[in-house]
Amino acid sequence: MSSTADRSDVSHYSYRVSWSAEDGEYVATCAEFPSLSWLAESQVEALEGMLVLVRDVVADLVGQGEQVPQPLAERSYSGKFNVRVGESLHRELAIRAAEDGMSLNQYILRKLAAADGEALSFAGLRTTEHVIAAIESRSDKARTA
Repeated sequence: MSSTADRSDVSHYSYRVSWSAEDGEYVATCAEFPSLSWLAESQVEALEGMLVLVRDVVADLVGQGEQVPQPLAERSYSGKFNVRVGESLHRELAIRAAEDGMSLNQYILRKLAAADGEALSFAGLRTTEHVIAAIESRSDKARTA
């Protein structure tokens, strides 16, 4: 991404809001800016604070002529990555794949997809778009009140 690109719309970045037992508040983070975080009493407030913080950081980067990170969602991916595993794990995975009548690649892909789906449903995560829409709706109501 060009260092002079206008990134005032920071909604394409990858955000996460989770409970911090240590802080007793929700913490919002952004994958493209790993050094940033925002604490708040509610999930919505944490995301709101993080959006403002990222917007300010992006404006500073642009103002200083520095590189602005490209959102992960806008990057190109080949669909391939290599993972090194030990010989015994490789053997065990190959055996399980054969027992299930599929290639090792298909077996691992299914396991990864299943684990990812379980993690998302377990955490009760909602998409950032839903939360941003709720924030914008709340802001619109506040302006008209």
